[in-house]
Amino acid sequence: MISRRNLLQSVPVAAAGALAVSACGSSGDSGGSGGSNAPLTWMSMLHTPTTPDPDGSIMAALAEYTGTEFEFQWVPDASKEEKINAALASGSVADISTLNQLGMPSTRDALTSGMFWEVDDHLADYPNLAAINPDTLDGARLDGTLYGVPFQKPMARYGVLIRQDWLDRLGLEVPHTIEDLGEVAKAFAEGDPTGTGAGTTGFIDRQESFLVGFRSLAGYFGAGDKFQLDDAGKIVPACTTEAWKEAMQWYRGVFEAGGVNQEFVTVQKQNQQQAIAQDKGGIVVTGLFEAKNYVALAESINPDTEVKWTLINDITYADVPRRIVSDTGGGMGGLMAFNSQTLTSEADLGRALTLIDKLLDEPAFQLMTNGVEGTHFELDADGAVTIIDQPLWEQEVQPYSSSRPSDQVETYKSTDPYVNQANEMMTENAEFAITNPAQQLTSQTYDTQWATLEKALNDSYNTFMVGQSTLSDYEATIESLRSQGLDDIISEYTEAYDALGG
Repeated sequence: MISRRNLLQSVPVAAAGALAVSACGSSGDSGGSGGSNAPLTWMSMLHTPTTPDPDGSIMAALAEYTGTEFEFQWVPDASKEEKINAALASGSVADISTLNQLGMPSTRDALTSGMFWEVDDHLADYPNLAAINPDTLDGARLDGTLYGVPFQKPMARYGVLIRQDWLDRLGLEVPHTIEDLGEVAKAFAEGDPTGTGAGTTGFIDRQESFLVGFRSLAGYFGAGDKFQLDDAGKIVPACTTEAWKEAMQWYRGVFEAGGVNQEFVTVQKQNQQQAIAQDKGGIVVTGLFEAKNYVALAESINPDTEVKWTLINDITYADVPRRIVSDTGGGMGGLMAFNSQTLTSEADLGRALTLIDKLLDEPAFQLMTNGVEGTHFELDADGAVTIIDQPLWEQEVQPYSSSRPSDQVETYKSTDPYVNQANEMMTENAEFAITNPAQQLTSQTYDTQWATLEKALNDSYNTFMVGQSTLSDYEATIESLRSQGLDDIISEYTEAYDALGG
């Protein structure tokens, strides 16, 4: 085997082959490679403005390490729905396809159509694939069947970020309960945490509160991840539960006391980030990894800022055990699905599975994350990674990050303490993560009606939060939606759940 240092410091002579940059899903050569001697093709997402060189050092090193030649067919993230739907509809898919929108009916229909291999019985033959978290595998199945290898993400990345410098100025302790968190939010609104006399608030929330920030807060009260199993054994939307409604009442109380930005129902994400960086609020419910980004944004606005954040991942409420709802689909970021029409034999499938298994090794992860040592990054005396040339890294390495089969192969030490703390806390979160039992289930009514139902519930949540309606009105919204598909979704999901043995 190639040594890690030799691999990462060398640029192999052999290239990995030409990388297809044409739009996936078109006719002709956009499909799979077929024969066992041809490079494997992989339709994958591109989240960067630039496409990496197919003959560059990263592809060459990956081909050498994995012992497999393969080519990426890049799909720009902005057009992924159109491109993927076209590819699935025409059947012109690559040998390996990144399918990260499993909630789309078109994707689920394609996966269950016979177009892709069922892989459950094959994973045990590969050491890294055999070690995938069973909960992640469960979340990746469709009605009990696994149609690909899941991209692995942290089980739960969220927490609460609080301005430590504001706590210090007001003489407050770091909160670890919902009750204390609410009091800190009110104190940030009523006091002068900046020392400038400028108006401030506690939480800075945005218009996706119902779907994102508040959803995480409701989880502390006992609400589930989008759907949950109730005491009667039914799969119900978390937003219809008593825990969720209790959380709504608490959050509205904080809002009424000025502890939440009063215009949050119209705030876009970018404006939320700017408000946080401009010292308008001192609490945000978000990914723990965002602390570094908020510091950087604040420094770009005011180089002399003294902003300090505290990261919290152990908020609890009353006698509810410690928990955090998953923000990553139970650690599942989509599937790498294998084309049964081009990979026609188990040997062909094995070649593709071997590639993915090898990409889960640390040296391959290093290449797709940091690049080649000495060219893209270096390690300091403490073993922390430093990017040598940021533009070069962005051009040659960053595009591969969204194609890594796992985000968790290695946690590199950073020169930024916020990054190191966030990584540690996200690892801790796994023990307390709450996942969605309906994620792998199928409900035809959900596919056709949920978007409409969820919007009505979201609107009702917003009007309640800003004091334009009562909790009884929110409950009436729930009742009115039962005959519009809500009860059918509950029934269909519960029947599917029972069919899998509960």
